[in-house]
Amino acid sequence: MRYEQKTYRPKVSEVENKWYVIDAKGKVLGRMSTKIAMMLMGKDKPDFTTNIDTGAFVVVVNAEKVVLTGQKLDKKIYRTFSQYPGHMKETNAREILSKKPEKLVKLAVKRMLPKTRMGKAYFEKLKVYAGPDHPHHAQKPEKIDV
Repeated sequence: MRYEQKTYRPKVSEVENKWYVIDAKGKVLGRMSTKIAMMLMGKDKPDFTTNIDTGAFVVVVNAEKVVLTGQKLDKKIYRTFSQYPGHMKETNAREILSKKPEKLVKLAVKRMLPKTRMGKAYFEKLKVYAGPDHPHHAQKPEKIDV
């Protein structure tokens, strides 16, 4: 008699998505973003599966108080291009942080996620707010430190 070990594969109905709150005050953007990306994908769970969304919802507060190390505030450049000649716009991290701090955190996390349908589904579970308040108290999110 031969014993074969089976790998457990979670079903969509069995997945429980938790909510977490991360306070970005004083946190380094890149290090925080990697942790958030892992939580959104569910890679921090033992039942991670590539074809099922097992990740958690993540709420980031105080995005305006995030920290960039070295000279990245002035030297890191974000480019957008509208596909028309001469329509490429360049903005440094300092301008984005002063005008739309949520965008800076979202861009950092989005670029760490896979560029597939699942990556888009993961990204929709990220909620970023510039200040300390968020409207997701009904979901009873757990506060965690990264």
